[in-house]
Amino acid sequence: MQPYFLPYIGYFQLIAAVDQFVIYDNIKYTKKGWINRNRILRDGKDVMFSLPLVKASDDRTIQDREIAPNFEPNTFLAQMKGAYGKAPYFDQTQELLDDLVHFPERNLFRFIAHSIRSLCRHLDIATEIVVSSTVQADHGSKGKDRVLAICRACQAEVYVNPSGGADLYDRAEFASQGVDLRFIRSRPIEYEQFGAPFVPWLSIIDVLMFNGRERVAELLGEVDYF
Repeated sequence: MQPYFLPYIGYFQLIAAVDQFVIYDNIKYTKKGWINRNRILRDGKDVMFSLPLVKASDDRTIQDREIAPNFEPNTFLAQMKGAYGKAPYFDQTQELLDDLVHFPERNLFRFIAHSIRSLCRHLDIATEIVVSSTVQADHGSKGKDRVLAICRACQAEVYVNPSGGADLYDRAEFASQGVDLRFIRSRPIEYEQFGAPFVPWLSIIDVLMFNGRERVAELLGEVDYF
């Protein structure tokens, strides 16, 4: 999977569902993707937040991208306080965020990887997180071939992919390589958001602000496999 900064709960449900979770550091950064941005709730509407990046050519990999010098952790925290200052679990979650955004690293991949690992610890997820470039596999391949190469290198018997991959990957092809392909789908999750109409699938921060660490850890199991 690509690394994402403060992604939605489904990302952590996937991590919790597997023994090993491989995050890509040696693939191209996608400008229009979700690697360095996500959504929070503010005044009843979803708004975008992002990590500003140093300008670079489009062929740079994620591990070669840097966070811009103008990123101010305290400004980011103030943004979160403005949005969630009255949320029931604001203090608990803001303390976690303070640690994440003050991590002394400006390499995009290492910064995000630290946040993912920290959130996993916060939610008692014991899954081993592996960086793709450390896996002895054919990284020149693409798509399903790259996935299968990593599965073989990790001696994986089962590969779990988000439900969106059902149209991309063929079970028979994976089975021919000795890998059982399964898909995971998040069940609908709804909770109180300041009494406003519910806005689903925001950043994990939104879920933590309104539900707290223990409840979110329980919600990790709200998934179906097919």
